[in-house]
Amino acid sequence: MTKAKAIRITGARSSLTDDVRARQRRYLVSMLVRTVCVILAVVLWQESRIAAIVALVGGTVIPYFAVVFANAGREGAPRAPESFAVDFRPPPALGPGAGTGSGTGTGTGTGTGDSNTDAQP
Repeated sequence: MTKAKAIRITGARSSLTDDVRARQRRYLVSMLVRTVCVILAVVLWQESRIAAIVALVGGTVIPYFAVVFANAGREGAPRAPESFAVDFRPPPALGPGAGTGSGTGTGTGTGTGDSNTDAQP
C-alpha cells in the first residue's frame, strides 16, 4: 500500500530544512560536473587540446555559478493557490453620456466642420 501524497492548499513556503537540502544538492551536482570537466581536461590533453581546453574552461567557470545558485536562498512567497484566482472587473460607475458635454444640440457631431463658426462666445 502506498502512502498518500499530501496536497498543499496554502501559500506557505517549504521548510528551511528542505530549502537548505535543495541548495546543497544543487551545489553538489555542480561540483560533480566540475570534477568531470577537470578529469576530462587531463584525459583529453594528449588527444584533443581544444576539447581539453573547453573542459578546463568549464571546470573553471562552473564554481562561480555553483556558488551563485547555492546562495540564491529562499525566494519570495509563492503565489496564492490558483483555485482562488478570480478575474474580477468592477462595472463602470457611470455609463456613457447622452451628449457631448456642452448641454446644447443633439451631440451627433454633424456640424459644418468649420470650428471657427461653430464656436460660441
